[in-house]
Amino acid sequence: MPTLVILLAARPPTSDATVADPPPADWAYVLSPDGVAIGRQGTAALGELPRADTVVAVVPASRLSWHHPVLPKAPAGRLRAALGGLLEEQLLDDPEALHLALAPRATAGKPVWVAAVGRAWLSAQLNTLQAAGLTIDRVVPSQAPTDNPDLPPTVHFYRAEGDTETACCLAAADADGVACLPLAGGLARALLPRWQAAGARFSATPAAATAAERWLAAPIEVMTEAQHALVAAGSDWNLLQFDLAPRHRGTRALASWGRHWQSSAWRPVRWGVAALLVVQVLGLNLWAWHLQRSADGRRDAMASLLRASHPQVRAVLDAPLQMKRETDALREAAGVPGEADLEPLLAAAAAAWPDGQPPAVQLQYEPGRLGLAAVGWPTPQIDQLRQRLQPGGWALDSADGRLTISRAAALASP
Repeated sequence: MPTLVILLAARPPTSDATVADPPPADWAYVLSPDGVAIGRQGTAALGELPRADTVVAVVPASRLSWHHPVLPKAPAGRLRAALGGLLEEQLLDDPEALHLALAPRATAGKPVWVAAVGRAWLSAQLNTLQAAGLTIDRVVPSQAPTDNPDLPPTVHFYRAEGDTETACCLAAADADGVACLPLAGGLARALLPRWQAAGARFSATPAAATAAERWLAAPIEVMTEAQHALVAAGSDWNLLQFDLAPRHRGTRALASWGRHWQSSAWRPVRWGVAALLVVQVLGLNLWAWHLQRSADGRRDAMASLLRASHPQVRAVLDAPLQMKRETDALREAAGVPGEADLEPLLAAAAAAWPDGQPPAVQLQYEPGRLGLAAVGWPTPQIDQLRQRLQPGGWALDSADGRLTISRAAALASP
């Protein structure tokens, strides 16, 4: 899944952290095919930045300050205001002029790392990128403190504005926070023994490597700005919180899913889904063709049976109905009663007549139904008649002192 990492500009030494610096003409970027390896890197104008499935902006360490308060127990809608009041004495600027963000997996009532960055500057950078059609998925710090004191510190040397050795700085991150210090000062030299004792991992950009090795008096790992930014992009941090949190999370999630779906990493899945749909369509068509053939075969068999049984029928329109009509006509001509005639109904009623009940005094017949007067019949006798009729496929309906005997299917039909 291609990832575009955009390196936001570091703060000039003389600039105000709360003031929005003008957006740069060219933006430094890293394009990674998988979020691990570097595919392309360089600088480009805003409209010429490459497109990727995921876009991550990296805030340089010089833009951030770090604080470690106990996270207050406050509703989500009032947590930002509670944090501002809690850190008011620690912040160098007006809390309202700063954007605050919590560390991942922050828990109320426990110490938590809070990142502070100039709101005007960060908003201006993000608005400029988004106005160019880039959807920023995450904003991460270039270095962040750790909650695990057993992890070794990371110390990264970089070249600030200027070409002299005094412009070389370091950013050190450990369980005590993140410190950006110039090599020319005494504080960095005073902290060096502690970092070395903790097994710190030292790295430097190519421009700062010579000065860093001379200051450290030891070889140092060279890590380009692109490599350092790509490592930062892999962290769990996301500074898009509170007022900078995405407003339409569902829409952004859908758009993000769409970008991932269109990515090259998902190409095999897309081919698989397309093949599955084609197989499903072909399978449904073949099954429909099979069912149609079966239905046509049954219709042809019924038509053949009708012609063989009743040769006088020339045109077959509805084989089952025509077969019934012709069979009923032959039965009537032979004087054989049918199921809807009076004789079968009387025979069924006589065979199932309840014990102790005198003969019926009133009958009413209509094709397929035989009505009997049952005024004063006790319920046990009606149930006995119904139970005796059921084995022969007859049904009994009782309503308003009248019993009606018919075929069970006839009662079920409207």
